[in-house]
Amino acid sequence: MASPPPCPPACPVATAARIVEGKWTTLIVRELLGGCKRFSELQRSLPGISAKVLTERLKLLEEYHLLSKRTYACIPPKTEYSLTALGMDLQQVIQAMASFGTALQQAAAGQRDQA
Repeated sequence: MASPPPCPPACPVATAARIVEGKWTTLIVRELLGGCKRFSELQRSLPGISAKVLTERLKLLEEYHLLSKRTYACIPPKTEYSLTALGMDLQQVIQAMASFGTALQQAAAGQRDQA
């Protein structure tokens, strides 16, 4: 079987991978698919993520126009994050990952049962 041609720099798969390959990124998107969330809500829903990493990932998603950040002028300041229309397109990717993850879990369970 011949190997596929190398992916050029403008390859759409490579472009998408730059976003979703970062640790925590897909889980942050998964959480935001449910609607607008504050920083503390995201941090509580993702046990193990540090504030620094969450901040970096949110900035990255904002730079790529996948989420919007709304800050309210109050004390203490209140900031909410939500997916943009482009960010909502990632729902299909997350659903495909969930289906694949379920298949992997079932395959692993089947192998354990056979052992």
